[in-house]
Amino acid sequence: MDITVSIISHGHGAELGRLLADLSVLREPGLRRVIVTLNLPDPGLQVSMRQRTWPFDLQWIDNARPLGFGANHNRAFEHDQRQGPSVLFAVLNPDLRLRANPFAALTTALQADARAGLAYPVQRDAAGRLQDHERRLPTPARLLARYLLRRKHEVGEGETPDWVNAAFLLLRREAYAEVGGFDERYHMYCEDVDLCLRLRGGGWRLARADAAVVEHAARRGS
Repeated sequence: MDITVSIISHGHGAELGRLLADLSVLREPGLRRVIVTLNLPDPGLQVSMRQRTWPFDLQWIDNARPLGFGANHNRAFEHDQRQGPSVLFAVLNPDLRLRANPFAALTTALQADARAGLAYPVQRDAAGRLQDHERRLPTPARLLARYLLRRKHEVGEGETPDWVNAAFLLLRREAYAEVGGFDERYHMYCEDVDLCLRLRGGGWRLARADAAVVEHAARRGS
């Protein structure tokens, strides 16, 4: 199953360079295209990256003005469609590190369940601590508990989350297209909540791939 990866850089030049290097080292046979959206101008970065040889087709989208998270990934999805689309569409944050290849396990999870609309990896920080990337439906009570009680890890072992964060998602093109991608009325935050809920409402499931582990230090300042 061939894969297109979408990454947004909003001044993330150094992090983007490391992630692209990680993707290059993986030599994942299914990874055929990487689309990088420069949400802010960074001509020096683009020139330096174009001077390198990559094992995948690296393409660029230069925004005339910054767009929201969901809008950027939707534009990348449309760009991939025009170029000859992959079967799978991956959304990756630029601040990820890939110490091992997560795609094989993620693809296997999708192949094992025809109604899995997306597969997601386990997220850990640089020290190996599990991140709280699996969540329940946000309610005032749950949000208050997170803030006041510092309650993390809402989903217990073996339980199914209502949604997962969009730091790393591997989606079936069919599922993404069926729900219309991200809702662009969400500019930043909650796009992933909404996407997962609409997928599940459309009869698609979220598949966790335990053998796929990525490094992501979630920023919780907001």
